[in-house]
Amino acid sequence: MVEESPDTEQADVDAHPEPAPAAGTGEASHADDSDSPASGSEPGPAGNDADAVVIEEPGGGGADAVVAEDTSTTSATEVAEPVSTTVEPGEPAAESTSTPPPPAPAREDVPAPASPGREAQAASGNPLPRVLAVANQKGGVGKTTTSVNLGAALAELGFRVLVIDLDPQGNATTGLGIDARNFELSMYDVLMRDCSLEDCVEPTSMKNLFVAPATIALAGAEIELVPAFSRELKLKRAIESVIDDFDYVLIDCPPSLGLITVNALAAATEVLVPIQCEYYALEGLSQLMRNVHLVASNLNPRLDISTIVLTMYDARTKLADQVATEVRDHFGSKVCRIVIPRTVRLSEAPSFGQPITAFDPASRGAIAYRELAKEVSGGTS
Repeated sequence: MVEESPDTEQADVDAHPEPAPAAGTGEASHADDSDSPASGSEPGPAGNDADAVVIEEPGGGGADAVVAEDTSTTSATEVAEPVSTTVEPGEPAAESTSTPPPPAPAREDVPAPASPGREAQAASGNPLPRVLAVANQKGGVGKTTTSVNLGAALAELGFRVLVIDLDPQGNATTGLGIDARNFELSMYDVLMRDCSLEDCVEPTSMKNLFVAPATIALAGAEIELVPAFSRELKLKRAIESVIDDFDYVLIDCPPSLGLITVNALAAATEVLVPIQCEYYALEGLSQLMRNVHLVASNLNPRLDISTIVLTMYDARTKLADQVATEVRDHFGSKVCRIVIPRTVRLSEAPSFGQPITAFDPASRGAIAYRELAKEVSGGTS
């Protein structure tokens, strides 16, 4: 440490007049004297000779500060960004002159993340809810199997699904584990007695999957509906009362083109057509298309055949491949890329009252219907 003579110290004081001390503080001038470099002493390391000392009035009595700096060297304002020295009353003075980090953005309430199924549906062009009539007047093409298992696969994706059984045989009802002796109201009561569809709906063993059951009494509805007023729109009005509770409504139609099927087409916005990969399945398709056109022209302008599913596909036969090729050439992008294979496990599942996704989750049929559900809902498959 270099000792300074009184003459040298006096010269420094004359060259740089001492600023007035802050009110109530007697340390400002002393701090300036001790921090200012003495004449004749060697300069410090780079950057040290431009340091500034900010002295704030303790106790929050004010925001005045005295900045002591060497005017012969780099200004302190060129080295560090200026920092506000405002101090709220009652708070301690700030000790750091570094730039504070930007304030964190205000926290907003974020809704719970949507399920992958819903995100995929949002990305597709099909708004929810969707009402699909699973129709084909030919029997044995997989309408009930597709209604039950596609509904179960959509429920696994997080959608709330209602399967409406309009087949008097009631296979969709038993296929979902509902015993006819365990419920009082059925779709016959909804169509013929104007009962509420909400009172008819039964839960299944799977989460998000519900069924509106059918009994053999529905077979008489074809005749009883003939003199009924506004007979083609009874199902549509019933579905409108519960549509806000579900994301998907799948209507399992009977193998006919009677009034029950017309009710389903009038209530739906889309038609899903299962086609068995055999020759006879193609013969009735043209008649179904004419009926869909008639319903769209007179009762339901929004109705359209949006999805065609190839079922019972047997890769060992050339016929299955030829039928699939012909259907794809004619209907183009409406035909799903996923085909449903012919498997024994799909035939066994209804006898246990379970969809294939619950009966044998790792089977080829379960995998196919899961991929079909992704494709139908707008996700990738």
